[in-house]
Amino acid sequence: MNSEQADNLPVPPQEDQPRSVVDRRAGLDRRQKSRQESGYTGPERRVAERRTGLERRRGAGIRRPEDRKAAEEGEMTAEQFEFVMAIETYKKVNKKMFPTWTEVLEVIQQLGYRKVRERAIKLDSVPEPQLFDPQREAA
Repeated sequence: MNSEQADNLPVPPQEDQPRSVVDRRAGLDRRQKSRQESGYTGPERRVAERRTGLERRRGAGIRRPEDRKAAEEGEMTAEQFEFVMAIETYKKVNKKMFPTWTEVLEVIQQLGYRKVRERAIKLDSVPEPQLFDPQREAA
C-alpha cells in the first residue's frame, strides 16, 4: 500500500471523541436511547402521547361527531362499510385505482341513494338538482 492510498483510509475515532455517525445497521437507533445514553444535552422534545395527522390538521378545540370519530379510528357503521365495499368492488370490476366523482356518484345511486330533500349547505353558483319523487318513479 503506498502513502497516497493510506491517506484515503477512514480514521477511526479516538477514545475521547464521540462518534458523530450512527450506523443504522448496528441496531442502535438514537431515538430509542435515553438522554444520558445518547449524550443529548438540549431541551426534552419527546411527548408521551403523539397526535395523529388528523388531529393536527383539525386544530385545537374542534370536536368531531361520534360517527366520524369512530370511522377515523377504524370503527365503521354498516352504512359506511357498505359504501366502502361498493367502491372497492367497483374498482376491482372496472380495474380502476381511482374512480372519478361521476363514477362514485353512480355507485352511490346503485346502492339505492336518491336526493329526497334540499341540501343543508350553501353552494354558490350550483343549481339544486331535481328531488327524487317515489310516486313519479312508480308511474
